[in-house]
Amino acid sequence: MNINLPNFNVKNLVKEAGSTLSRVVQLTEEKLGTTERTEYDNEFQNLAERADITKTWTEKLVRDTETVLIPNPQNRIEDFIFEKIEKTKPQRLSNLEHLALDMIEAGGDFGQDLPYGQALIKVGQAEQKLGQCERDFIASSGICFTQPLRKFLDGEMKTITRERGILETKRLDLDACKNRVKKARSMLGQQAKDGVSPEAVLEQAERDLRVAQAEFDRQSEITKVLLDGISTSQASHLRHLHAFVETQVRYYKHCMDAMNNLQRDLANLGGPTPYVPIDIYNDGDDVSGNHNAAAGIGLNPGVASGSGSGGAGLGGSSGAKRSANPVLNADQLHRARVLCAYDAKDHTELNLNANEVIFVTECSPVNPDYMYGKQGLLKGLVPRAFLEMLDDDEHDTYTGNNAF
Repeated sequence: MNINLPNFNVKNLVKEAGSTLSRVVQLTEEKLGTTERTEYDNEFQNLAERADITKTWTEKLVRDTETVLIPNPQNRIEDFIFEKIEKTKPQRLSNLEHLALDMIEAGGDFGQDLPYGQALIKVGQAEQKLGQCERDFIASSGICFTQPLRKFLDGEMKTITRERGILETKRLDLDACKNRVKKARSMLGQQAKDGVSPEAVLEQAERDLRVAQAEFDRQSEITKVLLDGISTSQASHLRHLHAFVETQVRYYKHCMDAMNNLQRDLANLGGPTPYVPIDIYNDGDDVSGNHNAAAGIGLNPGVASGSGSGGAGLGGSSGAKRSANPVLNADQLHRARVLCAYDAKDHTELNLNANEVIFVTECSPVNPDYMYGKQGLLKGLVPRAFLEMLDDDEHDTYTGNNAF
């Protein structure tokens, strides 16, 4: 019976064991403060400190983002295991999708021809869209943000950690050699021991020191180059962060679109208690009076702009386009026909189609060039020059010939 034993190099094994023991002794003496140690230069220490900070915060950011995307810790652990064994992650329904299915099923049982059943089905379908938006957001965020950052931690950062460990080993070897040289010099002039003169011991120790110093310097340069590359990695992380923000913006916009469509569908259902759509930009919740104008997602007429921004036919008024956001009561609204199409110049204005009828009221304070209009669920400024009032006899017809 032939047994193949590993081919051990006893000499290398003994040498490695001796080096390990020497490092342990050196590290122990450093901890006890009985020996000196080679310190890294300030540049290297700054780079190493920045690397440690980058590693710590990147790990926390990845962990926190994954918690936001997948709040259930059991699902996160399950996904992690499937990722490690390179298996497809299970397709599980989100809470929104479970709610959507139950609403649609309940609406069918209550009766699709009854107001409550119809409303349940409409809301369930909207919740399905929100669930799909959430699913797309989670997938996109993983691709554009968490996966690149985790790849950085598992790749470049692990390489830096490994090279820093090698450098620390080389430093311990260098300091151990320095101590052996110091000890050999102190023995000069003494009698030879075991047939080896103190001069020969010193020569060998100095030779080992030169080798250890060269290896330490080479490893120090390699590690410093890797540490310096973290600035490039952070520039890449900034691009990933921008992509994550863009993904969030698209996600919330799709959710807003889905809810606006749901409001319109519910209002169209009618019934004994019809749904009245709410205007989130004018519902009185914002006590400061700023209705998300800076976000650019709503129609807020309370924004000042330069003269002449209303388009053709406004006569180049020098007054600023300013208006408070009035509370629209039914007795304040008047019907007006749009004389010709108008493209909004910014988010404070409404897009108008020729011959469509909208509701308008005066701005507060009164603006000679603009009125405040309501177009379905949308609200914003509309130029007087494009309107023809329909309700009251005392209202003049506003055309481009008016001298404003």
